[in-house]
Amino acid sequence: NTMQFWQSTAFNDPLELPQIAQEAEKAGFDGLIVSEHLMVPEKFKPNYLYSEDGQPPFTIDTPFPDPWVCLATMAAATSRIRFCTLVHILPLHHPVEVAKSLATLALYSDNRVVLGAGAGWMKEEFDILGVDFKTRGRRFNEMIEVMRKLWQGGPVEHHGEFFEFPPIAQSPAPTKPIPIAIGGASKAALKRAATLGDGWCGAGNSPEEAEEILRKLATLRKEAGREHEEFNAIVPLTCEPDPDVLKRLSDLGATGTVSYPFSYTVGPDATLSQKIDAMKQFAEYVIEPNRDT
Repeated sequence: NTMQFWQSTAFNDPLELPQIAQEAEKAGFDGLIVSEHLMVPEKFKPNYLYSEDGQPPFTIDTPFPDPWVCLATMAAATSRIRFCTLVHILPLHHPVEVAKSLATLALYSDNRVVLGAGAGWMKEEFDILGVDFKTRGRRFNEMIEVMRKLWQGGPVEHHGEFFEFPPIAQSPAPTKPIPIAIGGASKAALKRAATLGDGWCGAGNSPEEAEEILRKLATLRKEAGREHEEFNAIVPLTCEPDPDVLKRLSDLGATGTVSYPFSYTVGPDATLSQKIDAMKQFAEYVIEPNRDT
C-alpha cells in the first residue's frame, strides 16, 4: 500500500494556487486538496463537528474559490498531480449539474480528479439555496447513483425519491469513472463510504481515532461484500506523520495523508516562498522517507 501525500490549499490566497500546484508537483506531492463553502453566512449556529466549541476554522473573510474553476486552473498549470475536494457539500446541489462540472474537469485534467463529498453541517447554507437540510443524507445517496449513471455516457434515465428524468445524455462522458471519496466520521458517513464510496476522507484525526475509523470502514466494507474493491482512504493527522504511524495506518487501509493548510504550518501571513519552502521540507522529511512504506 503506497502512501499518497496531499497538500491542503484551504484558506489560501486563491491567486497563489496555480504556482503552489506547480511547486507541489515538483516537490513530489501526489495531490492537492481544496476545501469548499458556497458562502459563509454572517450568522450561523456553531454546529461544526470537528471543534470543541462548534466554531469552524474560518470567518466571513476566508477565501473559498469555486472548487471546479479552482481545480481546472491548477490542473492547467500541472501535468501529474491529482486533485480532491475535501469536501464538496454535495447535497446542496443538483446532481445533473455537479456531474457535468466534474465530467468536464476530468476531461481537461486527464482524469486527475477525485470528488471528496460530504453531507454538510451548516443548515443555513441549505436554507439559502432552498434545499431541505433534513433529507440531505438520503439525497446524497441518490445523487451518487445519478452521477454515476450520467458518467457512463449515452442516454440514461432515473426515477428516484428526489430526482426524476426521462432518458438524457451528457457529453462528453468521462473516459474513466470519477472516484467519489466520502467525508465525515459519523456513523452515516462511514456507512455511506463503505457501501457507496470509492474511498473516505477525514477532517484531521489522531492516529488512535484514525485506526478506529479504518477498522470500522474495513468491517462495514466486508459486510457490504466490497472488501476486494479498490478503496482510497485519505487520512489527515493532527500530529507529525512519522513513519511508524503511517505504516500502521497503511496496514489498516489508509492510502494517503495530508500536509496541513499553510495558515497552520507557516502562519496566515506567510509569503509564497515560505509556503514553497514548507512543501519542500515536508517532501524531504515526510514524503521521501515514507515512499516505501
